[in-house]
Amino acid sequence: MRSVFLQNISKKYKLYEAPIDRVKEAFHPFHRQYHHEFYALDDISFSIHKGEILGVIGKNGSGKSTLLQIITGVLTPTAGSIEVSGKISALLELGAGFNPELTGLDNVFFKSSLLGSSASETHDKLDEILTFADIGEFIYQPVKTYSSGMFVRLAFSVAIHVDPDILIVDEALSVGDFRFRQKCLRKIKQFREEGKTILFVSHDTGAVIEFCTRAIWLSDGKIYQDGNPSSVCKDYISFMSFGEVSEESDASTPPGHLLAESTKDIRPWLKIDSCSSFGQKKARIQRIAFYHAKDGPRIDVFEGGERVVLALDVKASEDIDHPIVGFVLGDTKGIHVLGMNSHSLGINIPKFSQGESRVIEFEFDFPFLKSGAYSFSPAIAEGVDIDDIVQHHWVHDAWLLRIASDYAGARLGHYLVIKEGVDLRVV
Repeated sequence: MRSVFLQNISKKYKLYEAPIDRVKEAFHPFHRQYHHEFYALDDISFSIHKGEILGVIGKNGSGKSTLLQIITGVLTPTAGSIEVSGKISALLELGAGFNPELTGLDNVFFKSSLLGSSASETHDKLDEILTFADIGEFIYQPVKTYSSGMFVRLAFSVAIHVDPDILIVDEALSVGDFRFRQKCLRKIKQFREEGKTILFVSHDTGAVIEFCTRAIWLSDGKIYQDGNPSSVCKDYISFMSFGEVSEESDASTPPGHLLAESTKDIRPWLKIDSCSSFGQKKARIQRIAFYHAKDGPRIDVFEGGERVVLALDVKASEDIDHPIVGFVLGDTKGIHVLGMNSHSLGINIPKFSQGESRVIEFEFDFPFLKSGAYSFSPAIAEGVDIDDIVQHHWVHDAWLLRIASDYAGARLGHYLVIKEGVDLRVV
């Protein structure tokens, strides 16, 4: 069953260089145009099914807020059709649906009525609304005196307590404090478990990956990608950081293929040429090894807490003056739980000459993590400042491993800080 169905939705605006141009255009005898057209949304089509959690990501100005305003009926599309089945509750831009002159308590009833709840229904849920908002005596003050954080607390509390079929949350949660944001995310998780439909717009790709069943990446008013949240967010991060998305390799060897060990090198190397990756490829990571520092066997399943080595075999096709080598460890949802690189460690790696190959080793105490599957994504980049980095080769999910731990803190999901420091070696 579809909760929302959009077909060929466009939203066009006329933009003028100066206010007087509107008047000139309206009264020009030959109907001269003084405007240029801007499409906030350009022929958007998709559907959201009941119980689906859709994350919407994209840079500022990509059309995210316009899309939500059309779905909620705040804006009318220039072209296309939309069907919505069920009661919508939306938390859009700060201030929407509140009267700044009224008290917070009055606005609870006012906003609830706009969302379709009667005064008696709101009164029955008033204690829950006020407890969740947790703004104390300020509930009796005009909302024009509220901070942005207090405002969003009350607005979100009202939005979730009108028992919506479809909940829409825009960037407004970004102004809340950490504890309140966590409380809101727990509520969104509860809604997900109850089978409600949720549209979640956020720049926090980690939250999108964790809570959403599907993600849409909007770019310049069009759908750039629509699919699995981890894949969409991974490409979005790559694009926003380095201006490109991942490439899928055509190599026939599957990721994680074990290479034959030479007599001189006992590292358990894995081929990674069929892993998805991105970068300018002036240097490439050819293979990767992850093993116990003490006796050398490869690690696929272990408990954590041991001294380990992650080795990267890197080859440069051009001179790399200021190489930076590192990795991130992600969980099954794509959330990064550990990462390090030579720049953050304050270690300068010597220049790579054209055609040169080297092995870079990170030796460290692996932290205790909760049981589950994880993957290493290694990378080689170039730059002097962290804000001026050129990415040459980032490899997604190059080494897969599983933590099977009985450590109590790990079961609770407590990530411990690496205690012994890190050794980085160029072999």
